[in-house]
Amino acid sequence: MAAEGITDTMRDRVVLGEFGVRNVHTTDFPGNYPGYEDAWDQRRFEEVGERRRRVAVGGSRVPRVAPGVTRSAWPVQAFRVDIIREEEGALEFDMVGIDAAIANAFRRILLAEVPTMAVEKVFVYNNTSIVQDEILAHRLGLIPIRADPRLFEYRNQGDEEGTEIDTLQFQLKIKCSRNPQAAKESSDPNELYFNHKVYSKHMTWVPLGNQTDLFPDADFRPVHDDILIALLRPGQEIDVLMHCVKGIGKDHAKFSPVATASYRLLPDITLLQPIEDEAAETLQKCFSPGVIEIQKIKGKKVARVANARLDTFSREVFRHENLKNLVRLARVRNHYIFSVESTGILPPDVLVSEAIKILMGKCQRFLNELDSVPLE
Repeated sequence: MAAEGITDTMRDRVVLGEFGVRNVHTTDFPGNYPGYEDAWDQRRFEEVGERRRRVAVGGSRVPRVAPGVTRSAWPVQAFRVDIIREEEGALEFDMVGIDAAIANAFRRILLAEVPTMAVEKVFVYNNTSIVQDEILAHRLGLIPIRADPRLFEYRNQGDEEGTEIDTLQFQLKIKCSRNPQAAKESSDPNELYFNHKVYSKHMTWVPLGNQTDLFPDADFRPVHDDILIALLRPGQEIDVLMHCVKGIGKDHAKFSPVATASYRLLPDITLLQPIEDEAAETLQKCFSPGVIEIQKIKGKKVARVANARLDTFSREVFRHENLKNLVRLARVRNHYIFSVESTGILPPDVLVSEAIKILMGKCQRFLNELDSVPLE
């Protein structure tokens, strides 16, 4: 049983030590461990997933593997996605039972391959502000546009004009003037001038072609109204026309639909023996708030792991000689905690579903390529 426990640790845990990290390489490939059937099989994958679904619906506990039985049908290894926290612009969810390569591919797709609409061309008719044309165009390009990219097509390369199916047109036309009603002794620009601050709310949608009929209920506009674009003084004005096109973050960061898309492995903290009284209080201070909880048992303060998920693994515990050998810090190898923050163009749950579709499309193209290769 001890040997089995060591094997499980090597397979399932990345262990953080005082001077390094152990078990960083994936080792659960077919035939590497006697008694473990790690070969992937689609039928078994679907059966295990369905079994886990029934367990979750029924509310019963997942059974452990009986002695002497290979773990080919172990339900714990089934792939699943658990939604942890969902807000207006952020989503936190767990992906369990996948390899690091798949998790990282999913993250990279979110960053660079889910399309959005962004300003691509800026036609400057007049710009007498102190902001140079190139800087102004760059700032406009980085403003997230609330427009569903699934409603549009990619613009053909070399097409300068754009059409109603591949282009959104916005206009920014504003001029600063003095406020004749301002007090003479005032020095506040907000009182002295009109339109001295140019915000993203001043960008207005100008329909192209029959877009008014194509999108009768559309509300194409910047995601945020209060993005400061430029500062003007009396007599200065900006008059530009912008073309927004569909693109992906791989071509330019302005098309990236997420502010952040990251993942981390689920922390796993094990107390190797009871830690009591003053040592328990010291241990609690070594971790993030909420990770270690102190209970009173028979008049003694006893430390226990309350919520390892909250920890950031500063490894502060290794600074204490009396504690560093009493705690094992690890991360669950196949349990990924994803955090997705949308720029506001699309909700984060839609971004995740679109990323999954793109990943599935990549897999299908790869299979099609394999089928098209002639066998000798």
